[in-house]
Amino acid sequence: QKQLVESGGGLVQPGGSLRLSCAASGFSLEHYAIAWFRQAPGREREFVAALTSAGSIKPYADSVKGRFTIARDNSKKTVSLQMGLVKPEDAATYYCAARQFFSYSRVAQSYSIWGQGTQVAVSS
Repeated sequence: QKQLVESGGGLVQPGGSLRLSCAASGFSLEHYAIAWFRQAPGREREFVAALTSAGSIKPYADSVKGRFTIARDNSKKTVSLQMGLVKPEDAATYYCAARQFFSYSRVAQSYSIWGQGTQVAVSS
């Protein structure tokens, strides 16, 4: 069974940092494009960052560009999202997702494998 499990969420102060991880099981990450999405209460799920299967292209949402960094370790079957200079508007449940294509997508519906999410709260 193909699964993704996120971890690392929690409470972070504005301006602080947090590292989210996503562990894959039941499939090999190297053939999948991976993305992080987030969803705040009352809002639609939105694209945050992605990696192509080769890891050569790393698009980011404008709202996080320069502050967040996505990375993958195929040997460890993990994907991370390093969050920096965190803002109150970054508070949300963060999900990692995978699709069996070389290319990434900013559309949530194009991803077939999802984790259960990890919650990030931002408060001083």
